[in-house]
Amino acid sequence: MLLKGCYVAVVTPFAADGSVDEKGLRSNIDFLLERGVAGIIPCGTTGESATLSWKEHNYVVETAVSHVRGRAQVIAGAGSNNTAESLTAARFAKEIGADAILSITPYYNKPTQEGLFLHYQALASRVDIPIVLYNVPGRTGVNLLPDTVERLCAFQNIVAIKEASGDLVQISDIHRRCGQRLTILSGDDALTLPMLLLGATGVISVAANIVPERVKAMIDAFTLKNLAEAMAMHEQLLPLFRTLFIETSPSPIKSAMNYLGFAAGPLRLPLAPMSEMNREKLITLIDSYKIKL
Repeated sequence: MLLKGCYVAVVTPFAADGSVDEKGLRSNIDFLLERGVAGIIPCGTTGESATLSWKEHNYVVETAVSHVRGRAQVIAGAGSNNTAESLTAARFAKEIGADAILSITPYYNKPTQEGLFLHYQALASRVDIPIVLYNVPGRTGVNLLPDTVERLCAFQNIVAIKEASGDLVQISDIHRRCGQRLTILSGDDALTLPMLLLGATGVISVAANIVPERVKAMIDAFTLKNLAEAMAMHEQLLPLFRTLFIETSPSPIKSAMNYLGFAAGPLRLPLAPMSEMNREKLITLIDSYKIKL
């Protein structure tokens, strides 16, 4: 499975009563597809997967797959800190036609490297669907180390890793060990360009919810070896990349989307709205980018 370019970790829009806003989700997906993204990821961290019931989770994934209809890749969030639940989510994604799953390292229970290996072994050996590993130790409390990633390359359906450790040495070591056997995708917008230089082929982006064409253009410029152009785009977007994480994501991206007129709606507790001071900083910056829906 070829994974390359700009993928978007889509928000889960909620209505005022807290229910999933299906119409808004479809509208957001259309906006992204019209701008040529390589794929979307429903029910990841940005999609507030931790506060979705499994019924809602499946509803969002199925809606995304049915709406995209093969026009781009859909990588369905299918992670849990419970391996049995991860298997169930992966099987559902396979059943409804998702192209792949994004599987976060089990959080809170802090498995050892052997526990992480056995978790992914269970997924890879029991569900015939391409798997994208997701390493984000700042969220999960556990770091999927390069030697474990290398062991996981033995499974043909483990095809990629979304790397959000922020450790460029670790990311480089993964590429050194795994080479062409494993695709590396940036899990941090601000590190996308540096990671492309270290062997990554794309990004699973938060910022691309509102500036997909600009994130895509940066990656395209790099791919075409227009490095100065890619650097200029990176530096132009860097303030936005940083400010979208001024508070816990997805609070800033949802604030930005609501301001711009996209479907986003409220957050679910325990996530809280942005402080007024930080929201004002974000809105001032958003205005400077002249983003259009």
